[in-house]
This record gives sequence, structure tokens and C-alpha cells, in this order.
Amino acid sequence: MSADYFAFFELPRSLALDLKDLEKRFYKLSRQWHPDLFARKSPAEQEQALEATAVLNDGYRVLRDPIARALYVLKQEGFDVGEQGTKDVPPELLEEVFELNMALEELRMGDTDALPQLAAARTRFEAMRAALDADLGTKFAAWDAVHTPGTLTEIRALLNRRKYITNLIDKASNVPDRI
Repeated sequence: MSADYFAFFELPRSLALDLKDLEKRFYKLSRQWHPDLFARKSPAEQEQALEATAVLNDGYRVLRDPIARALYVLKQEGFDVGEQGTKDVPPELLEEVFELNMALEELRMGDTDALPQLAAARTRFEAMRAALDADLGTKFAAWDAVHTPGTLTEIRALLNRRKYITNLIDKASNVPDRI
């Protein structure tokens, strides 16, 4: 098993972190484990500093991003965080996805009248993602309070839906250069 980032940063395992506190801990640990400080130490101590620095950088990257942090906690709690649900269209989005695909096809055929439709779709999807982020914040607080597996199941479902919507935003944003 890989290093426990929460333990390394001496933080409780929670989904809602104080990012300023995390940053302070990061800089403190950076000063403590910087490889230059171990240049005249034994090879074993140098290796330990390099390993600690790697854990520090990876942990900071994961813990400072709420989505990466949630995926990390899910994995640490034994949940599968693979590609689940990213290909299955949520039923309430079927019409939106169909319209997006039609607009993209029209654009590929040279119909620039589809551009405003794509911009509107992107705006709708961004609003959906913002609402999901708010829901995630609520679920993060709920899990932090009681650490129930059921809440993590709900978080995983929201993350899968968020990933799907992010893919739609990307699709609506990546308009071909040549029409």
C-alpha cells in the first residue's frame, strides 16, 4: 500500500480541508525533508529524504485538489475508483447529449449556426457541474462528520456524474479549427 498522505501531513482523514493549513504544513515539511539538507548524510538518509520529498509532493498535489482528494479517500476506503459510470449517460442528460452531438455534427458539416448552440450547451453543463460541486461540498461535510460508507457511495456517484459532465464541457469546448 502507498503512503498515507493524511498521516504524512499529520491531518485527520477528511474531505473538507483547510487549504491554508495544508500549505503551511507542506512548506514546513519541505524545509524538513529537502534533499539538499541531506547532501552530507549517509546514502540511507539521502534516500529517505528523497522518498519523503516524493510523498510530500504527491500528497500535496492530491490533498489540495478536492476532487483528487475525494478519489484518494475513496481508494483508501476500499472503493473502486476506475472508469465507472463515465460512459453511461445519466438518463436526465440523454436529451442534452443528443443535442450536443447533433450540434457538433452540424458544425462538422460546415454549419456555423451551431456555434451558439454549443456555447449554450457548455454554459448549461458548467452550471450543472457547479451544482454538483456544491452537492459534493455538502457530502464531504457529511462524511467528515460520521465517516459512513453510504456517504462515500453517494460521493462516488456524484464524482462519476461530475466526470461525465466535465467530458461534455470538453466536448462542447473543443470546436474544430477548420469548419
